Amino acid sequence: MNNNEISVLNINLFQPEAKRSDFYFNTLKEHLLKSHKHIEKPHRHDFYACMIFTKGTGIHEIDFQKYDVSPGSLFFMSPGQVHSWQLSEDTDGYIFFHSQEFFDLHFVNEKLRQYPFFGSVLFPRKIQLEEQKTIGILNLFKQIGTENSSSELLSENLIISLLSQLYINCSRLFSELSFNETTQTNPIYIQHYQHFEELLELNFIKEKSANQYAKWMSISTKHLNRITQTVVHKTASEVISDRIILEAKRLLIYLDESLVDIAFSLGYEEYSYFVRVFRKKTGLTLVMVGRFSSDFFVFICAKNNFTIT
Repeated sequence: MNNNEISVLNINLFQPEAKRSDFYFNTLKEHLLKSHKHIEKPHRHDFYACMIFTKGTGIHEIDFQKYDVSPGSLFFMSPGQVHSWQLSEDTDGYIFFHSQEFFDLHFVNEKLRQYPFFGSVLFPRKIQLEEQKTIGILNLFKQIGTENSSSELLSENLIISLLSQLYINCSRLFSELSFNETTQTNPIYIQHYQHFEELLELNFIKEKSANQYAKWMSISTKHLNRITQTVVHKTASEVISDRIILEAKRLLIYLDESLVDIAFSLGYEEYSYFVRVFRKKTGLTLVMVGRFSSDFFVFICAKNNFTIT
């Protein structure tokens, strides 16, 4: 991997000799100990991840959203998200990964994106469990771990069943705690919104027009805006620009590329226009202050009066 790529980690990296190539389970203590060299820097996954903390404190940052970590913190991550963390030495809990295929092969009508924590990059990725709720969720984690190390008949089928139970129970907890108002939204709207996001993920670099996405979905732009306003309280154009700015932040913070190259890689032919879009969405001004092996850059935030170089 060169310095201009955010590392994308595969499940096999964590368990080269495991009996399942598309599923991984471990305690957080062992995971952090054995995999530190892979996860010490911000990185992406090509799999779904879920983890619960039973001990320790710290900060877990997922796509520039910082979450406090404490016992009972439960996190969900989708493929492609950039994350990093700073955790205390006594950290422990449980963690598992699985591929899209591992889940989909066992279900026809149940899809990962129907769960609110996997439904959109805009949805929350953490739930803080109360002690009473933690016991039941921890029990499911432990059962999954037991089956993963088992050679009993149909152990993989039971793991899938336990995953489904865990995701359903956690979806209900999200709804109960009002972390996501979309759990009460018309399910057809949520399906349309997820279709929009799927198209956006594939095309946001080359296509930035809400009208075009509406055409691809065979609906009017007005109806697309109605859907996005209902689900995430934003217009379709705002969702598109938010996705572009998220990628811009990832590239600016984690990669050693020039600002001009980053603008071009995001589909902007004019660097100055990219800077204006970035400033409008974030309140931050990008300024090139020199060029050596690559451009240095500065974020100047008028609102919070800080500078990052």
